Amino acid sequence: MEILQYDFMQRALLAAVLVGLTAPVVGVYLVQRRLALIGDGLGHVALTGVALGVLTGTAPVLVALACAVAGGVAIELIRARGRATADVALAVMFYGGIAGGVVLIGLSAGGTPANLSSYLFGAITTTTGADLAVFAALSAVVLAATVGMAPQLFAVSNDEEYARASGMNVLGLNILLAVLTAATVVISMRIVGLLLISALMIVPNAVAQVTARSFRASVLTAVAVGVTVSVLGTGVSFYADTPSGGTIVLLAIAVFLLAASGSWLRGAVHARRHHDERDHRHEHGAGCGHEAVPHGDHVDYVHDGHRHAAHGASYDDH
Repeated sequence: MEILQYDFMQRALLAAVLVGLTAPVVGVYLVQRRLALIGDGLGHVALTGVALGVLTGTAPVLVALACAVAGGVAIELIRARGRATADVALAVMFYGGIAGGVVLIGLSAGGTPANLSSYLFGAITTTTGADLAVFAALSAVVLAATVGMAPQLFAVSNDEEYARASGMNVLGLNILLAVLTAATVVISMRIVGLLLISALMIVPNAVAQVTARSFRASVLTAVAVGVTVSVLGTGVSFYADTPSGGTIVLLAIAVFLLAASGSWLRGAVHARRHHDERDHRHEHGAGCGHEAVPHGDHVDYVHDGHRHAAHGASYDDH
């Protein structure tokens, strides 16, 4: 394939696989906790880290990771102590993060925030070998933690009071999830972009909610959707010359719309069948094509394995 002839696309596709694996796995717990927008908040904080890295000449990815982790821990400590609601803390991170990023990058050489575009919206050509190594290490840590701590993370995300009564370290688990979210944001910033990563955490899980019937099935479905749209979106962006982040997110939303439409259609068909089976309104009589069986003072008609008899305006099973 032509796309695999380029080293930068090989790196981009590998990074897309890592993003598709990690983002939905972390996102499933954020959806349960009703913190769907925390990825956006930490993305803005990571933007400040990127700008600080550019300004100081240090590795932007590692500085972004440190800032995002600090932001995630801060919001959990604020929420745990009740000093402010999670929404307020997230709003402060939204505005402070992006403002800090713009100011800091403005102070760097050139005095322009244009260098941030690849981090904000994703850029498939900017993933270096060093970035890929960092992303792979972070992905391994995130996946190991989410799989190894799945029962505890599920419990604390589903019902904090129950988890606390069971003796779990709720604050510690919440901080762990915040750190995993921060790591996922940094993993995703080259491919999806800091402003769009939250969508890849949430939308695949939204697909799973309307198609899967168990938590395990939901996680597997979300991961399958995440990997598919990440890899496919990266390939489409290469050929169509579009931003990779926006392309991936639009594909994810298209999958969600298809899944939601299919779920609604299945529900409508099931309801119609249930209604028909309950009412049994069939037109039976001489020449209807159904076997007639004399039954006392009336005649039953065999229909779909059932014997139906006329009672008023409807036909009941016998």
